[in-house]
Amino acid sequence: MLRTAAEVLALSPDTARRELPVSIRGVVTAAEPDWNGKFTLQDASGGVYISHVGAQPAIGEVIEVTGVSRPGAFAPVVRANRIARLGVATLPPARQVSIERLMAGVEDCQRVEISGVVRSVGVTATRKLEVDVSLGAYRVRVFPKLPPQVDPQSLIAAKVRVRGTVTMSFNAAIRQLTAVNLFVPTAEDFFVEQAETHPPFAQPIVAIRDIARYRADATLGERLHVRGAVTLQRIGLDLFVQDGTGALQIQTPQPTRVPLGRLVEAVGFIEFVDYQPVLKDAVLRPVEGNEAPPEPRAVPFEELRDGLHPAEFIRLRGRLLARSVRPVQREAGPFSGSRVLCTIQNADATFTAEGETPQESSALTLVPLGALVEVAGVAKYDTGDDGKMRTLNLLLPTPTSVRILENPSWFTAERMIVGFFTISVVLVGAIAWLLTMANKNAMLSAAIAAREQAQHELQQAHDLLEQRVKERTEQLKVEMGARKAAEVEFRAVLSERTRLARELHDGLEQTLTGIALQLDTAARLLPNRPAEAKSPLELARDFVRQSQLELRQSIWALRSRELEQFDLSEALAITCRQVAAGGAVAVECETVGERRRLPEIVEENLLRITQEALTNVIKHSGATLAVVRLTFAADHATLLVKDNGSGLATDRMSADRERHFGLLGMHERAKRVGARLDLSGPPGEGTTVQVTIPYDSLPRAEDNVL
Repeated sequence: MLRTAAEVLALSPDTARRELPVSIRGVVTAAEPDWNGKFTLQDASGGVYISHVGAQPAIGEVIEVTGVSRPGAFAPVVRANRIARLGVATLPPARQVSIERLMAGVEDCQRVEISGVVRSVGVTATRKLEVDVSLGAYRVRVFPKLPPQVDPQSLIAAKVRVRGTVTMSFNAAIRQLTAVNLFVPTAEDFFVEQAETHPPFAQPIVAIRDIARYRADATLGERLHVRGAVTLQRIGLDLFVQDGTGALQIQTPQPTRVPLGRLVEAVGFIEFVDYQPVLKDAVLRPVEGNEAPPEPRAVPFEELRDGLHPAEFIRLRGRLLARSVRPVQREAGPFSGSRVLCTIQNADATFTAEGETPQESSALTLVPLGALVEVAGVAKYDTGDDGKMRTLNLLLPTPTSVRILENPSWFTAERMIVGFFTISVVLVGAIAWLLTMANKNAMLSAAIAAREQAQHELQQAHDLLEQRVKERTEQLKVEMGARKAAEVEFRAVLSERTRLARELHDGLEQTLTGIALQLDTAARLLPNRPAEAKSPLELARDFVRQSQLELRQSIWALRSRELEQFDLSEALAITCRQVAAGGAVAVECETVGERRRLPEIVEENLLRITQEALTNVIKHSGATLAVVRLTFAADHATLLVKDNGSGLATDRMSADRERHFGLLGMHERAKRVGARLDLSGPPGEGTTVQVTIPYDSLPRAEDNVL
């Protein structure tokens, strides 16, 4: 939880964007009606901007704000979710700060005190009084609340001391400061320490040549009074006047249009722009009675290089080298029109001439390039601190300020370059076309001859190839027929041998093993207990009968009788009933899912795996129950044989690995049909045999070899 303004202002934009919780208590120091509920709040640590929607608190109220941090468009702010009015208090004392700290933006939302000279007074779009106060080379926009009897214009050139809350104007897109504002809460916070000592136009007129010279009686922040004839005016920007001693650029907020040659008086503040004096924030007053408009004076270029005749109305000659036209628009005035920039060269140097008109003027745009012209305009210098001219730009008062002295020769450099370029392009194009056509004709002739030759050779090769293909096709038919017949016969014999070996092991060999065991038992009992030897002999006889039956079934199974008459599910059920008929193990058989026929080789091998697994249950597991489950899923089939016997003995499985032909046979059958066989049986938890076969790996009909 952030509890002071200083903690909020210390946040980086990324941290403030995380909307950290804030709870601040302080005094409202600024709350303008056009802020839509927003205000500044200051506590003992500093001030911060509060973004609030709703009823705006009054200046001097004690407020407790609960909200979250936000990065703001310039400095971190607090977005208020709730405000509580706790009472009224006096405003915090205003601190005296340097103009450098103000212009750095670090005093944003702080209550400060400044002193300076009023440069101009105006009204904003929201009808608020705006006073520009100069502090050295910087400006601060002050928004005071003056008593009704005070004339705002009387404040110009006055030395004032102001207390208020600082806010910043900024470019929100790049979060950069553009101007400093000071909002004054009461009339008592705006002090006039020294008003202008005399009316602005009552002071003596200063000759223009003397305004930047040493004057022992000059005072800080004074306004100068000058008079001269208007030689050029750029609406919303500036105007130039000239008296008998020199000329001066004047910047004024007044949008009044003044005719060229009209005498005017101006009172304003002197500043230096590009090492040239400029009268800024000037107030104009026309003078009754007009003099003749000043005529442009021809001056040597050497005098211009020495920095003479700044802002004077002069006349120069030269040849027009280039010209550009672009639109220009200024909110001040307002003014909208076009600006023509001409590049002119004479024997001494190259300079530019610039003119603005409300509409595009043909008097400037139709002057042919290369013409010898005479231009009359106001000399605008770019000089160094030594006053020497670096570049010269003549500001043209009217479109008629350019006069053609000599039209250019028809063979101008521009026309000659264009003509030469045009002829060169035509010649290059013609030569390229001729070479291209000749090359195409040669290539076409060669291509036709080559194509005819290739076509003849291709026909011969085609006839020969067709004959050889026929001969080879007949030969391959004979060879492939013989090879396929031999391969099928070999695969059938090999498969049948493997199946017979598996059947003999799974049936007859197991039964013979049982007979041998019973006969061994009878042989041990016969010498000492002949009566007890009868039972093993009876079991041996039963095994003999079973061997006969199994041998008969194996012979009959050569024709896959169960699968010929039934599907896999029914064949498994028959097998389970046959095993359960012995009485030693109960067998449950079930089918899950929608039945479907599988390829014959798959059903035959799954049936044999089931029979082998049940045989192992009866012979080795000691189980009382076995479960056989066939499951048909969406993309695979699963066969599960599980018993509740003793499980697998790992040490015995490792020792007798080579003798477990039955397990090897089950793995071979599963591998043959592309299935996976999983065998598990923790000791004491029974044995599970699971065979999983995906439908997309089912063997093709030609692979149905048992």
